[in-house]
Amino acid sequence: MARNTIYDQFAEAYALHSEHSPANAYYERPAVLDLAGDVAGKRVLELGCAAGVLSEQLVERGAAVFGVDREPRMVELARRRLDGRAEFDVAELSEPLDLVADSSADLVVASLVLHYLADWEPLLTELNRCLVAGGELVFSVHHPAADWQWFGRPDYLRTELVTETWPVGGQDVSVSFYRRPLSAVFDQLHRSGFVVDTIGEPRPLPELNELSPDAYVELSSKPVFLFVKAFTVG
Repeated sequence: MARNTIYDQFAEAYALHSEHSPANAYYERPAVLDLAGDVAGKRVLELGCAAGVLSEQLVERGAAVFGVDREPRMVELARRRLDGRAEFDVAELSEPLDLVADSSADLVVASLVLHYLADWEPLLTELNRCLVAGGELVFSVHHPAADWQWFGRPDYLRTELVTETWPVGGQDVSVSFYRRPLSAVFDQLHRSGFVVDTIGEPRPLPELNELSPDAYVELSSKPVFLFVKAFTVG
């Protein structure tokens, strides 16, 4: 899994940035929640919970949330934010999720985290184990078309590690992740026992047009993130 100092050395700055940035607050999180649907009474396993912003929104909608993140500092911030209303622990997504019991989740949510993994199949196989029969997986990742265009890569069909610079907390921070073609996304889901239900390329919330017209136009007209809802068949 790609290691990025932004999530440990700059944890507080990143948490503040992601909570309020247009792409996260008015586009990505609302789209994930929309795909997740009615979560009241559901047991939700959240991968890459970060500082718990999405966790809190899920809890407010009635979900019982167990969030995991590879960075202890992020888990600490999430625990502080939720103050006992959800459970959190440290877990490396490229390794078996031994702290999650078989068939213990109704829904898995993975918000902008899977693109840090070179190979999704081991994790997806674990999620199939963790989910009840017919359980759902909702995730968002960088849009394959956006990454290919942004980085100007010569081979769209290749899965490869790329790096870009994000301004966070007044500093430029390098962040690395894997770009992959659309076919690789769905091949890995299929091989791991998931059936795709919904593919989303939504627009941001209308309120963003008043707060930041430029951001609204960009997020309404360009591929930025890809949203997927799938379910297990076992």
